[in-house]
Order: sequence, then C-alpha cells, then structure tokens
Amino acid sequence: MQLSSDEIRRLSVDERLELIGQLWDSLEHEPLPLSDAQQHELDRRLESLESDPAEGVSWEQLRAELERRCP
Repeated sequence: MQLSSDEIRRLSVDERLELIGQLWDSLEHEPLPLSDAQQHELDRRLESLESDPAEGVSWEQLRAELERRCP
C-alpha cells in the first residue's frame, strides 16, 4: 500500500502515529546506517562501559528514569 501526501494528510493524528509506529517496527531486523559521528559515539560509549561496568545502569533503572521524565 502506498499513500499519497494528500491521503496521509487526511489521516487523523492517531492514524498517522500508528502508521509511523508500523513503519518503525518494520525496521526491527534491518541494519540502520550510522553516520561516522554516531558510530564514533557508540564505540566511545561501549568502550566506556567495558572499562567501568559499574558506571552503567540497568534497563530497569533507565526505564524508570524515562518514565519519571516522560510520564
């Protein structure tokens, strides 16, 4: 299914958000390209975590912090 710009504009906000979610979910197993800067930052963070694992936070801690900030 391909929607024209006009068809997309006629969708409600909720319908467009649902469409965005479906598109995002469809990329789950696709390799996403990273810029050199993004790859460098990812490498830096992984190296930092490997050198001092105690500095990292668990998924549960991160999720709780995100839920606190964005209820």
